[in-house]
Amino acid sequence: MRFDLFNELSVPSAGDRSERAVFEDTLAQWVLAESLGFSTGWLVEHHFMPEYSHSTAPELFLAAASQRTQRLRLGHAIVPLPYHHPIRVAERLATLDVLSGGRVEFGFGRGFSPQEYQAFGREMRDSRSYAEESLAVIRQAFADGRVNFRGQHFDFADLAVLPRPLQQPHPPIWTAAVSPDSFELAARQGIGVLVGPFKPWFMVREDIRCYREAWQRQHGGAADDPRLNPRVAMTIGIHCHDDQRTARRQARDGLVWFYRQLLGQTRGVLERLYEGYEYYRRFGAFHGLMGKALTLGTLETLGMTVVGNPDHCIERLSALKAAGVDHVMLAFGAGVLPQTQTVDAMHLFAERVMPAFTD
Repeated sequence: MRFDLFNELSVPSAGDRSERAVFEDTLAQWVLAESLGFSTGWLVEHHFMPEYSHSTAPELFLAAASQRTQRLRLGHAIVPLPYHHPIRVAERLATLDVLSGGRVEFGFGRGFSPQEYQAFGREMRDSRSYAEESLAVIRQAFADGRVNFRGQHFDFADLAVLPRPLQQPHPPIWTAAVSPDSFELAARQGIGVLVGPFKPWFMVREDIRCYREAWQRQHGGAADDPRLNPRVAMTIGIHCHDDQRTARRQARDGLVWFYRQLLGQTRGVLERLYEGYEYYRRFGAFHGLMGKALTLGTLETLGMTVVGNPDHCIERLSALKAAGVDHVMLAFGAGVLPQTQTVDAMHLFAERVMPAFTD
């Protein structure tokens, strides 16, 4: 199992760090992560979400990170394809792959914010068709360098798309997965799944089982095909300290704030049944409960966070590995704890937790 970093670039109004400081601190964490043996740095894309996420132009952050690191892989999680032009996505990703020496991980999804859809002139009911067509265009651009495509939304004739990515046949492809159907679809398409911190662990564990079964039915023993990505990556909020009580005291307020913000971002989808987003509706009661009675204990019980000493972290993460998680996308302190506490937690995790998972 590999250990990655996951960042939202949160800038809480109650915090003492400026927007610029958050960006610089996060870049410093990624440089440190490389030296400590972490695998990938993942960055989201969100818009119009003050405090919770200031990561509106992740490709620029990733480009900056590419020049400060040499080995750390650079994950875009996710590109919301319905409101991006697929040719521009292919061009930007390929450019980043060239600049980084072939270290890009390409994660895509549909997005979930009604405000984003409205601002960027898209209908949520069309999200699936936009995402499917966009992915087909991007894959063609990566594979051939030329695009010939005619669909419901896009019509291209013999476009030469430059530059070409260094990784061949293309950078690893991942998709955000929330509903059971999205796990099945990812398996059929031969791509990895990015599991966000939306759902309790017992539900995610079942999703992973279904993904593995669907993959076996679809691809059998073809996992070595370089066009395929049979991996599961899961995001989880984490804080590690030598003392269990200190870990919980340090992380409590920050993690609860972060998850309350996160769950609040899906409220717009839950309040109105958008076509194609029916699965989110099933979490209405769950999210309502979380909003009213959210505690660190609740998050821990539901398997959405890992907070404690190294032995506790090893125990909790071992369960993820046993269930088939290949990458744990670690939101250290959820990006809202003081930089000194986050850095100390990263050092301790690398020294005392990661060695327990060395194959």
